[in-house]
Amino acid sequence: MIRVQTAVDPDRIIAAARGWLGTPYHDQASLKGVGCDCLGLARGVWREVVGDEPFPIPPYSRDWRETGSREVLTEGARRMMIEIDPRDAMPGALVLFRMRTGAIAKHVGILTAPCRFIHAYERLGVIEEPLTQAWRRRIAFAFLFPDS
Repeated sequence: MIRVQTAVDPDRIIAAARGWLGTPYHDQASLKGVGCDCLGLARGVWREVVGDEPFPIPPYSRDWRETGSREVLTEGARRMMIEIDPRDAMPGALVLFRMRTGAIAKHVGILTAPCRFIHAYERLGVIEEPLTQAWRRRIAFAFLFPDS
């Protein structure tokens, strides 16, 4: 029998993500109200809506210019989330951004509306802002949070 995975209600994802607004930026952290980076935000939302993280996250580089043959962040998301075509990403989806041409995807955000998203940004912390064309063109992958 093939098991079809269903996604968490997008409203739950968005509410959880908005609960992190104002959290200061802190590299490789994931503590609501204390500090997180973009991946830490996604990890925190996962814990709130799905449950325990399925595997430990190894240390990672902050370098958005990083190139290579492996999309490490994407591979990790594929192990635990439902991949969708980025063109089909709607509110509640986790999107991965390729910040520079030729670089691997190194930034994540959560869509809150067709043209808004939440992410953790250095010096600004967790913010919600418009998904401008500049951001939209950088989306490389999209995923849904699985319903446990």
